[in-house]
Amino acid sequence: MDNPLLQPFATPFGAVPFNTIEAQHFKPAIHRLIAEAKKEIERIVDNPEPADFDNTIAAMERVGKALDIAAATFFNLDAAETTDEIQQLAQELSPVLAEYNNDIMLNERLFNRVKVVHDEVEPARLTPEEARLLDKTYRGFVRNGAMLSGEHKEELRDIDKQLATLTTKFSQHVLQETNAYHLHVQDESQLAGLPDSIIAAAKTAAEKRELDGWVFTLHFPSYVPFMKYADDRSLRQELYMAYATRAFKDNEHNNEDIVRHIVNLRHRRAHLLGFGTHADFVLQDRMAGSPAAVLDFLDNLLAKAKPFAQREVDELRKLAVTDGISELMPYDHAYYAEKLREARFNLSEEALKPYFPLPRVLDAAFDAAGRLYGLSFNTRADIPTYHPEVTVYEVLENGQHKALLYADWHPREGKRAGAWMTVYRGQWIENGHQIRPHISIVCNFARPVGDTPSLLTFNEVTTLFHEFGHALHGILANTVYESLSGTNVYWDFVELPSQFMENYCYEKEFLQSFARHYQTDKVLPDTEIDKIVAAANFMEGYQTVRQLSFGLLDMAYHTGKLTDNTSIEQFEKTTVRDTQLYPDVPGTAQSPSFSHIFAGGYAAGYYSYKWAEVLDADAFAYFKETGIFDANTAAKFKALLSQGGTVDPMELYVRFRGRKPQPEALLKRAGLITS
Repeated sequence: MDNPLLQPFATPFGAVPFNTIEAQHFKPAIHRLIAEAKKEIERIVDNPEPADFDNTIAAMERVGKALDIAAATFFNLDAAETTDEIQQLAQELSPVLAEYNNDIMLNERLFNRVKVVHDEVEPARLTPEEARLLDKTYRGFVRNGAMLSGEHKEELRDIDKQLATLTTKFSQHVLQETNAYHLHVQDESQLAGLPDSIIAAAKTAAEKRELDGWVFTLHFPSYVPFMKYADDRSLRQELYMAYATRAFKDNEHNNEDIVRHIVNLRHRRAHLLGFGTHADFVLQDRMAGSPAAVLDFLDNLLAKAKPFAQREVDELRKLAVTDGISELMPYDHAYYAEKLREARFNLSEEALKPYFPLPRVLDAAFDAAGRLYGLSFNTRADIPTYHPEVTVYEVLENGQHKALLYADWHPREGKRAGAWMTVYRGQWIENGHQIRPHISIVCNFARPVGDTPSLLTFNEVTTLFHEFGHALHGILANTVYESLSGTNVYWDFVELPSQFMENYCYEKEFLQSFARHYQTDKVLPDTEIDKIVAAANFMEGYQTVRQLSFGLLDMAYHTGKLTDNTSIEQFEKTTVRDTQLYPDVPGTAQSPSFSHIFAGGYAAGYYSYKWAEVLDADAFAYFKETGIFDANTAAKFKALLSQGGTVDPMELYVRFRGRKPQPEALLKRAGLITS
């Protein structure tokens, strides 16, 4: 069988040939590429020459490039366009790849060569990037068990294989639970309050299922507006319960035991490596440095935000009383928050949507990248995609090829919820030649309906800019070594570029440049833009406390607080009690569907969203001082983005800003301080 994953890609820019790849190709290709990568490692180990940077550290960087691309392609498909066959393969291949990684990290002869270079090569003889790579490589071996005894190495291998299987299964269960549920409405009176566009989308969803009436699902473009606008409280409660019990029901998709098992395995792994907890292990390689520093950060923010949050929720309670609701519940929050927003600012997200058609918002993001960094984006119809809805853009800088950008905007049954940026091929320099990156943005925005294009809520506009910020971090990468390139930075630094881009959505002049009605082409009126800006901090206290609850829950799991005799629901509710603003809803729990920490890269790292907000608020304050498209300031920020992980992140930030970040910019922007 000809396997396209085992041949040079005969496509423009060496793009992944999705048009010829089938699910059956992945397993043999990955096994074959692992075997070839192991041979490359053996050649490094067997080199009779004394270990030096070039023949050991740099040589390791070149190992397994084809494997990296094949694995990235597979797992990106598993997230964005999965099938039963791909999910089964993920269960098989995840532990195989974990084992391969351990074959490298636990290779004693290889580590001995790395240690020689680390101990004997003078840093002054290396470039700063080489010195950074050497340190990262050595620390990577030590942090992944290279100095363990043989018995303990085998124990580590077993733990990592189990974790690879469990995290994959966790993610699959959440997707299966999300897809399994739908709310079927047949009584038109139960649609009261819902905008016409949401009703039309629900009608289409019902027709696809060959049902009469209307169907609402747990995918964000359906779930979020229903919770925000539906007058029928009993249906809001029903949909909320379905969402808040995903993977928490008494069925084969229940994730409670998986959560407990993942937490215990991570704890065992940390102990094996000489750390008190998994959080201690993770945070050794973060800007924050320690669990104590993270908890101080979260607690300080909570103390400032909670009084604001309580006042905000009290306002919603007063509003709900007029509808005869004596006890406001979590499934009421979005509904009454939207009512209060409309009353206070005369601002309706639904009324704004016609001004934010997806194509125009995307053009605005491209325009911002052009004005800041000199980039342009051209559609390429000749590059294969994994789904007809995916569009590929060639990114150019001064007319020269810079990257490929894949854009995948709409929900499907084979796509997990949320929004993310990912990489098919990274950036590096090989024999003086630039290997440019292939980047992807995946979101879940409502599809066009009839002649109506995909219309975004303002929150979705900021989501697009957020993910585009991550993409720019990858697109602008300009380093020698891939493992230091693009988003390969400390996890609590990686959200800076994304959250930075969100700021542009609140700039009046920039909004006026693209917010136009999709039918009349009229610019969004100044009065509406003023309302958007005025409402920027609406419910900011509540949103901050909510984010902090996620961060505190994450830290509790990964600092050893979960005990064997505590249920997941009890543990969760006890942990976040200080952040609680609404009554408990028995039988619900977030943890079994908390994919960020149990199936993503945010374990002991969820705090980084708020941590990076300090950075992005301070960085954008600098742009506000000099001009939001000031060329000199943009050039300095571009340098920060392009250098990836080649420099310590705080040093990178100081080079850009001239000083360390100051939290006052965030507190002021959030309205949590007045001066």
